[in-house]
Parts: sequence; C-alpha cells; structure tokens
Amino acid sequence: MSAVSRPDWRPWALIALGLAVLYIPSFWGLFHGIWATEAQAHGPIVLAIACWLIWKRWPDIYAPTEAPQRGNSPRPAIAWPLLALSALLYALGRSQGILIFEIGSLIGMLIGSLLLLRGPRQLVAIWFGLFFMLFMIPLPGAVVDALTQPMKLAVSNVTEAILYQAGYPIARSGVILQIGQYQLLVADACAGLQTLFTLEAMGLLYLNLVRHASIFRNVTLAILIVPISFAANVIRVTVLSLITYHLGDAAGQGFLHGFAGMVLFLSALLLIIAVDRLLRFCSRKFTGEAV
Repeated sequence: MSAVSRPDWRPWALIALGLAVLYIPSFWGLFHGIWATEAQAHGPIVLAIACWLIWKRWPDIYAPTEAPQRGNSPRPAIAWPLLALSALLYALGRSQGILIFEIGSLIGMLIGSLLLLRGPRQLVAIWFGLFFMLFMIPLPGAVVDALTQPMKLAVSNVTEAILYQAGYPIARSGVILQIGQYQLLVADACAGLQTLFTLEAMGLLYLNLVRHASIFRNVTLAILIVPISFAANVIRVTVLSLITYHLGDAAGQGFLHGFAGMVLFLSALLLIIAVDRLLRFCSRKFTGEAV
C-alpha cells in the first residue's frame, strides 16, 4: 500500500497572496464605507459565514480517492479564461467604482483557482460557500432604489391594515405611517431590498445546515423564504410602530430601534422553523417521503 501524499500548499499560498493584494484594499473600503451603514451591515456577517462554510468543506478537496475519476483532474482550459475574465471585471470595477464587479470578481477568482489546481468535483464540494458570497455583494444603487420603493409601500400597507384592525389610530400616506401623534417613515433598512437579501441568505443557510432528504421540503421551503422575509419585515415595522405609540418617539428611534432589528431576524427564523415543521407534516401525509 502506497502512502497518501500530503497536499502541496505552495500553489494555494501563492494564490492567497495574490488575492490578498487585490482584495484587502477593496474590503477595507467596504468595512469603512457601505458596510458601516445599517442597510449593508449584513455584508461582514455573510463574508464570515461564507469563509466558514468553505473552510468546513475544505478537507473534501483533498480527500483521497480509490482511483482517478472523471472530474477530479484540473481544468486549465476553463480556469484560465475564467481567471482572465474575473481580473478584467476587477480592474473595471476597481477603476470605475462598480462594487458589483469589483467584489463579485472574487467568486470567479476562487472558482478559477480551484479548477486550475483541483477539478470540478472538488468545486462541487464547496459550491454553497461560494454561492453564499453572492449575498455580500453590494447591488447598484439604481437597482436597489427601483425595487425597494414597492417593497416599502407593500410593508407599510400591510402594517397599517394590521394595526387598524387591532384598533390603533393609524393612517398611511405612501411610506409614512401616522400612528397617534407620531409619524414614522418606513426606511430602506426596515423594509428594503437589502433586508430581504439578508433574510434570504439566512433562510438558505438554514436549508444548507439542516440538509433535508425530502426534495419537496427543500424546494418548497426555498420558495417560501421570500414571503417569510416579507412577513418578518411587517413584524419589524409593526413592533416599531407599537413601541413609538406606547413609549414615545425617542424610544422608537433609540435603543429599541436596534432591538426591533433583532425582532426581525428572530421572527424570520421562527417563521422558517414553523413553516419547515408544517412542510414536514405535509411531506409525511401527502407524499410519503422520508424526512
């Protein structure tokens, strides 16, 4: 029996050095810029989780195999063009201030590096960590503004209907809620596209961690993450409205505003778990799939 050769870390060290030279200035700018805002505060968390997901599956990249299999060998014919395209996107994004190109190119760099040194099967082992990085990429402001306004209107409308039915003196004008003597503006951070992205990332992470065997359960829960995220936003705005009405504007805009952010993610997580339990029951009752 031949001894299993230890992996050569020198190529990875060279790649890590090159990526550090390119992207440390980019991430430094994010940490001291857009990631320091409330709307984009999820960026560092997503980056940390993505790195953990990749590190967790990294041993699979060098897991020994009984014999060479198709897909285990490097693919330089795919890797080099992908690396070149990613480098061009980085240069364009860095020079023109287009963050979706500058930061997004990192994913292409990582995929190209893995295909160059290992192969497609090893890429599949860490695909979710690379996919999860998509949620840390700042979207263009024009796209965010175009999609955020309808979402804020919808959240404001549903919040008004709920509190009105509960007997509270509330009225709405666009995204401005008038409850009692107080006016609340539904801001981007409360019901915007970035908040939806953060909750989508949390839901997909939950799916990846629980790893259900039921295809029906996985697909249905993935689809329902969008309305669950919307419901969590409604809960957050409703909680803020109630805090402001009962405790005053200072409480609503002060410490308790941050607490409402925790309510957002806690309610989203509880809704995901509750829907997951319901899907488990439906999967057993109607499809007979093992869960």
